[in-house]
Amino acid sequence: MHTLEARQRWMSVLASSPAALLRDHWQGLDLHPAYRAVRAPEVGLTQLQARMGATGRRFVLGDMTVTRAVVQLDNGTYGYGYIAGRDKAHADLCALIDALMQQTEYRERLQSQLIEPLAARRREQQQLRARAVASSRVDFFTLVRGDS
Repeated sequence: MHTLEARQRWMSVLASSPAALLRDHWQGLDLHPAYRAVRAPEVGLTQLQARMGATGRRFVLGDMTVTRAVVQLDNGTYGYGYIAGRDKAHADLCALIDALMQQTEYRERLQSQLIEPLAARRREQQQLRARAVASSRVDFFTLVRGDS
């Protein structure tokens, strides 16, 4: 997988994982890397834009609270964390894991013991939601009378 695509994937998994579950998986790894905060976690707003039917003109859907953080490992590698909501510890941990995932000595372990289990849980949750939505689906049909 291309490096940019792989990074986008792991950052998506980290940001969308429940903070408590991410912390539990992280604590199980027993890693204590040295790093410093380049940008301490901070809360802000981002503007969401949308299109009607994905083809119409853009419009402002609303604002969303986001938290971002930037860390730097002792070897100079930067890690970035962006999450929806206001959980500063979650954003900071995402940034740290992003930085470590860029290191070859940590990547395989983090991928197998952290990213993949969280991604599998996310897929399972999406499938459960899809089944719940499908079970409430109503099919409408139209009867045509005569010559229209």
